[in-house]
Amino acid sequence: MNKRNLFVLLTLIVSASMILSACGTPAPTEAPATEAPATEEPTPEPTAEPTEAMPAVGSPEHPIKVLFVPSVDAAEITAGGELLAAALNTATGLTFEVVIPTSYAATIEEVCASPTDTIAFVPGLGYVLGNQLCGIKVGGKAVRFGLDWYAAMIVVARDSEYQTLADLNGKKWAYPDATSTSGYLYPLYMFQEAGVTPGEVVEAGSHDAAVRAVYNGEVDFATAFWSPANVDGTSLGLEGLNQIDVPEDLLASCANTAEDKTVMCGNFEPRDARRNLRKEVADVMQKVRVLAITPAIANDTVSFGPEFDEALMEQIMQALFDFAANDAEGFATAFDAYSWTSVNPATDAEYDDIRNAVAASGFTLESLK
Repeated sequence: MNKRNLFVLLTLIVSASMILSACGTPAPTEAPATEAPATEEPTPEPTAEPTEAMPAVGSPEHPIKVLFVPSVDAAEITAGGELLAAALNTATGLTFEVVIPTSYAATIEEVCASPTDTIAFVPGLGYVLGNQLCGIKVGGKAVRFGLDWYAAMIVVARDSEYQTLADLNGKKWAYPDATSTSGYLYPLYMFQEAGVTPGEVVEAGSHDAAVRAVYNGEVDFATAFWSPANVDGTSLGLEGLNQIDVPEDLLASCANTAEDKTVMCGNFEPRDARRNLRKEVADVMQKVRVLAITPAIANDTVSFGPEFDEALMEQIMQALFDFAANDAEGFATAFDAYSWTSVNPATDAEYDDIRNAVAASGFTLESLK
C-alpha cells in the first residue's frame, strides 16, 4: 500500500470515530435550580375596638321597666306607679321606669320582648298567658281588703226554680266579657266539668250589667265576681266559701247604709258584684240569689320577665312586702287604681285553675286583642 492510500485510510478511520462519538448518549445535565415559592407576610388581626360594658339592669342608664295593664285611667295609674317607683328606689337603690302599654295584650308582649328588665302587675289570666308564651315568672299576688283570692259566682232570680248547675242546661246566660276570668273563663270551665251547656249567651259588658240582666228578668242566670262577706266588719275569708249568700233570716233587713257606701244585712255585709247595684236597685239582695261559686282563684300578680335575675327579683319582692307592712297607707295609695291593699308571695301552681280554664276555653293572647 503506497503512502497516499495509507493516508486516506487513516483519515477515514478518524472521521468514523468522530461520527460515532457524536452519536453516543449525551452526558447528563444538571437540572436548573428551582426557586422556593414566595411566602406571603401574615395579615395582622385588626385590633378590636374597645366596647363599653352594658349598663347594669336597675341602673339609671338601664332602668327596670314597671308595666301596668291600662284597665283604668292612665293618669291615675301613672301617679300611683311613680309613688311605687320612688318607694322601691329608696328601698333597693335601683332605678325604675313606669310604662303603660297600649293594651292588655301589649303588656304581656312587652314583658316577653324585654325578658331581663321588666316587671308587670297583671291579672292571673295575663300571667298564665305570658307564662305559656315565654316563661314569665310570678313573684307575688295582690291582697285586697285582707284577701289574696277571689271567686266567681253564678246568680239567678231569687224566686227561680234553679237549684243546681244542672238546672242551667240550655238556659240563657249573661256574662261580663270574654276576657274576664271570674265572669266568663272560669265559669265556662266549671260548666264544662259539670256537663252543662248554656243556651243563648249574652255579653253584658260588665259585671254589674250581667247581674242587672238577671234582676230585670232578661236572662236566666249570670256570672260575676264574688268575695266573701264581712261579719261585724271582719271578712269571713275562706270560711265564706261555706256562706255564699245572705242568711235567710237576715235577708229582709238588707238595706243601703246612710251614705250608700255599702249594703248591710244586719251584721252581714255582702261583698260581691250585687252590691255595686245598691244605689240603682236597692232591693238587689232580695231579688238576686247566689246559686253557686267557684273555688278560690288567686289574685292579680307581680310578674317578672323570664330571664329576670333571681337575686334582683327577691330583692324587689322583699321591698314590696316591706312597703306594704311598714307603710300600709302609702302602699294603698300607690295601688289605688287597682285596689291593692297589700301583697303576698305567690307560686306558679296557684294559677293552675286559671290554666285549666284557659285550656277549656281555647283562650289565647290573640283573644285579648
